[in-house]
Amino acid sequence: MLESDKIWLDGQSIDYNDAKVHVLTHGLHYGTGIFEGIRSYATESGHAIFRLDDHIKRLYNSGKAYFMQFDFTPDEIKKATINVVKANRLGDCYVRIIAFYGYGKLGVNPLPNKVSIAITAWKWTEHIRKEDLEQGIHMMVSSWEKVGSKSLPTHAKGVANYANSALARMEALKSGFDEAILLNSNGHVVEASAENIFLAKNGVLYTPPISSGALEGITRDTVIAIAQKNNIKVIFDNISRDELYYFDEIFLTGTASEIVPVGYIDHRKIGHGHMGYMTSLIREQFAKIVTGREKSYQDWLTYL
Repeated sequence: MLESDKIWLDGQSIDYNDAKVHVLTHGLHYGTGIFEGIRSYATESGHAIFRLDDHIKRLYNSGKAYFMQFDFTPDEIKKATINVVKANRLGDCYVRIIAFYGYGKLGVNPLPNKVSIAITAWKWTEHIRKEDLEQGIHMMVSSWEKVGSKSLPTHAKGVANYANSALARMEALKSGFDEAILLNSNGHVVEASAENIFLAKNGVLYTPPISSGALEGITRDTVIAIAQKNNIKVIFDNISRDELYYFDEIFLTGTASEIVPVGYIDHRKIGHGHMGYMTSLIREQFAKIVTGREKSYQDWLTYL
């Protein structure tokens, strides 16, 4: 991770190395936090943050699940996010907004504690490392079950949910794979450890429904819009583990990873074992949108 200069914490811009919280912070002990990962890109008209309003809206929706009371309005968080990117003299970068119950009173109940918000930005390195990404990553179906909505609010981007993701990712890496796929309690595909999943067969695009436990991803929504604009039918359907092996193409989507082709799952080749036509088309269209070359999606860009 590359360090930056400034971090915004509860309304103040402070030096990177001064951004600290107490060791008894509630969110550290009980996972009572939510977050957003956002990207800024270089465009023909200067640097722009992609779908900032949508990310902030989801942040506040996630906060509802945890009864969080924010001291700042969405507009104030938006301005602070822009200022963090500017203060760090960054263009292409990753932005993280995190809200968490802070220091005050320990115990399972976080409500007595103040909710803190921090905004950071830094130069991003590869989320999923692969020397030749066009060949597609190698995935495994994790032995860890995706946490369900009966256990945690899966529609919220909660910090606690990602302990589940971390276990699946570590298992995959320790087993020699690049990433993991998680199933829900019904045995249906939900998503990867930190990405949504799309599957293509006979010119049709499939993705698990949100009701499966999948996060309502911003990049997921962008891909759906791209597909529809290109007259590609999108079907939201439950997919069993064994069905995975028989699709023509599979790819992952996420803010950090963008569009990632899948070559193998459980040592079984997917399609031709490398990036297919539909994945390539969507990657190309996505790149045009985030860099401002696709003029019909300008409202998704917040210029600095």
